[in-house]
Amino acid sequence: MGTFSQNVKILIAAAVLAYPLMPFSEQYVLHVAVLTMIYMILAMGLNVVPGFTGLLDLGFVGFYGVGAYTAGILTLTYNLSFWVILPVAVLVGALAGVLRGSPTLRLSGDYFAIVTFGFTELVVLFLTNEIWLTRGPLGMPGIAPVDVDLRFFHEGWRFVFTGETPYYYLGAALVAVVYAVMLRLEDSRLGRAWLAIREDPLAAASCGVDLMAYKTVAFAVSAGIGALAGCFLARWSMFLSPDMFKFWESFLVLCMIVLGGLGNVNGAIIGAVILITLGEVLRVLLPKFGLPTETRFLTYGLIMILIMRFKPSGILPHVAGNSSRHGGRLVRKLRAGLDAEKAG
Repeated sequence: MGTFSQNVKILIAAAVLAYPLMPFSEQYVLHVAVLTMIYMILAMGLNVVPGFTGLLDLGFVGFYGVGAYTAGILTLTYNLSFWVILPVAVLVGALAGVLRGSPTLRLSGDYFAIVTFGFTELVVLFLTNEIWLTRGPLGMPGIAPVDVDLRFFHEGWRFVFTGETPYYYLGAALVAVVYAVMLRLEDSRLGRAWLAIREDPLAAASCGVDLMAYKTVAFAVSAGIGALAGCFLARWSMFLSPDMFKFWESFLVLCMIVLGGLGNVNGAIIGAVILITLGEVLRVLLPKFGLPTETRFLTYGLIMILIMRFKPSGILPHVAGNSSRHGGRLVRKLRAGLDAEKAG
């Protein structure tokens, strides 16, 4: 079964990589695919906090905006390369995650969710009102596209991204990198500590897990990935507006990971593919039936109701589930790792 699953993944990856080179490929489909890849990255990033640590984060889109505007400002002001801006945006996003998380570490449940929601609203207000920096509601047009500049080696080696195909491959590469990092984190001591915190914070703390430290790292990792997606968005769309980072975006990404399965990396990707693809299909079909395109939001709500009613753990539930039995396994496994580390 494992070999079959690997072969299926390889075939899917090959088909995805080959599609833009096919004669039947279309720019619109590639555009939707790039947008889907951005939401895949966002879903995997958000999954760290509610999926791995069990904290409901309603302000994730704020880091998305921080990364996007960091890229936009650095591009327009200093004309920096995308490859220089990308790590800077990730670091700025991670720092914003730590700064937001530090005052809220002792909160949980609804209180934590309310604070994160407030963070998103603060980011949108800042982007709207600080016109001297962000141009406010006028938006930020004229952001340069991504380019690969190798003129240091040869005068003519500079490639500027045009059309959707190069962004398609860049997006696929970023998704692959984030996916690999998420799988590695999930299978690491850090990931096991996060899952132990999610299952039983008191038991995890009694085993020597520093709740504050591990939650802070989770906030930083999640925010950094969100900022990475924002940086890519800025150089792909070449235009930014505060309206692109309102609360609805956080809710949409949260729906993706709930649909796919909280704590499951593959589930986050599947949730993003389903909701973005469905949204585009409905946006085209609904006007043909005399319905406004906003009606598709009702469809999202209906999907979430059905998932909560019939499959609350999502399409691909995490192996740890929500039971105390699995929580105990995680804690015991974590404790064994800590004991082995001390003995070594």
